[in-house]
Amino acid sequence: MKLDYVSRIKFGLKRYKTIATDKATSRVLDGSYNSIYKGRSMNFDELREYVPGDDIKDIDWKATSRSQKVLVRQYIAEKKHNLMLVMDTSRRMLADTRAGEEKRDVALISGGSLAYMVSSNGDYVSAVFSDENSLQRFPFKMGTLNLEYILEGYAKAVTIDNRSSVDRALEYVMRNIRRRMIIVIVTDLEGIRRMSEGVLKQLVIVHDVLVMNISDSTCCGKKVYNIERGSYMPEFLTNSKKLDLLLEQRQAEVARSCEEKLKRYGVSMITIDSEDNTESRIIELLEKNKIFN
Repeated sequence: MKLDYVSRIKFGLKRYKTIATDKATSRVLDGSYNSIYKGRSMNFDELREYVPGDDIKDIDWKATSRSQKVLVRQYIAEKKHNLMLVMDTSRRMLADTRAGEEKRDVALISGGSLAYMVSSNGDYVSAVFSDENSLQRFPFKMGTLNLEYILEGYAKAVTIDNRSSVDRALEYVMRNIRRRMIIVIVTDLEGIRRMSEGVLKQLVIVHDVLVMNISDSTCCGKKVYNIERGSYMPEFLTNSKKLDLLLEQRQAEVARSCEEKLKRYGVSMITIDSEDNTESRIIELLEKNKIFN
């Protein structure tokens, strides 16, 4: 299999390498992280003085006899992140963003870039989304080949006949996947608006939840195609500055409502207009949450 989507992501990240450096990406996306545990684990860290509650099996008797203090071995356990991509595949994703790019492409690069960063550091990536008839689930795996399968599947699943809801995928994740995860929802304002608050409430109890909002285009322009209606809008509407202003105001209202909805459950959201600003927006999202530190 050619890594076409992964190659696009790698190329994009190289182009904006200076942004990553300025934003201390290496600190934000450190991959696996270490946690210190009492008792045996994976890697020896250091010796320290015994405190009540330590396992006597961890006492280093040779070091104890030399120092005349009871010393125990301390270990570090390396933990892995589990990143779950829940991506909107409804036909709305065939529409354009504010920057005039196809929402499907921006969603693919946005979710894929974060997954690539995580996967490159040895963490696990999975995905759940709908095609026209069923849910697709990709198991947690490491590596770029796994990511390529996910992104290729997503690109194929977004079709003009797909009327699925991201809520359906979230319900599946909530009911069927038990491990602790970082859930990244990639959708648009309409997807967020339709998202069940009951499902969100349940998810945030156990998991870290983040949202990437792929922006919506305006109706201003000579030739505007309405994906939902399946037809071009009349020019007297698309050339109306008054109508365009009203649409801008309505989108702002919906955006505020969606932000308030997510804020109630401690879920952070970023809005992405273009492939070009994907990396800086991802770093902004992760800086807000400190999940990968």
